[in-house]
Amino acid sequence: MSDYLLKSVCYDGQIRVFTIDATETVAEAQRRHDTWSASSAALGRTMVGALLLGATVKGDEKLTVKIEGNGPTGHIVADSNGKGTVKGYIANPKVSLPLNEKGKIDVRGAVGTEGTLTITKDLGLKEAFSGQVPLISGELAEDFTYYMATSEQTPSAFGLSVLVDTDESIKAAGGFMIQVMPGATEETITAIEKAIENIPMVSRLMENGETPEGILDRLVGEGNAKVLDKMPISFECDCSKDRFAGAIVSLGKKEIDEMITEDHGAEAVCHFCGNKYHYSEQELEDLKANA
Repeated sequence: MSDYLLKSVCYDGQIRVFTIDATETVAEAQRRHDTWSASSAALGRTMVGALLLGATVKGDEKLTVKIEGNGPTGHIVADSNGKGTVKGYIANPKVSLPLNEKGKIDVRGAVGTEGTLTITKDLGLKEAFSGQVPLISGELAEDFTYYMATSEQTPSAFGLSVLVDTDESIKAAGGFMIQVMPGATEETITAIEKAIENIPMVSRLMENGETPEGILDRLVGEGNAKVLDKMPISFECDCSKDRFAGAIVSLGKKEIDEMITEDHGAEAVCHFCGNKYHYSEQELEDLKANA
């Protein structure tokens, strides 16, 4: 089954729930960046969080999540949109750490506990909206939760989970985002809090065949949810040779001249997907004419 995300309302509209299976999407990022376990989990969680938030904006509207912690992975960036596509990269893909005290991948140790989480939304307006909060955990789900409460005043809860196999491949990746709507009763909020406390790790459930529908039922109880949309999701990068050519032109004639005389060509590598684009001396001469 390909990756997908469910958008639902529950308890007669008091709660919004998004559940997601992003196993293949995170696996694609792992293969492209050749990430090791701790980097895979940190990048994967960031991408799942970006997809969940992306599901709250319309089609072409975009958002960027940037994690800047003081851990060995360095910064992590994920771009998502309302169409269910995501791309992401991590500054240091080769981080593998001993398991934490719970026997799980030490994402906090990889990301760090000091730093910032920044989310920038491009909603097609004159200016992008940007919000930033300090990292409070480094585990990332708690950091996304804190961001939503602080920066967007939307009480939310995130579950972000990535399971990495012994050969560094991705076994499972997924999660959920729950949002409390205005007018939700104390009884409903208590029931949701209890469900979140009791739910096993999402990626373990998915490894055992659980679907986003099953996760949804675990969170709100069978029959309490109305699914509004089932959206396919995927890793997708919009880089191209033309786009990088524009960036080369913006460097100016002097820089392009140096590429021609010293390197006899140029190669551009996309941060997000690892694709490489080669420019011959002649192509650089053509670009220089436009600089």
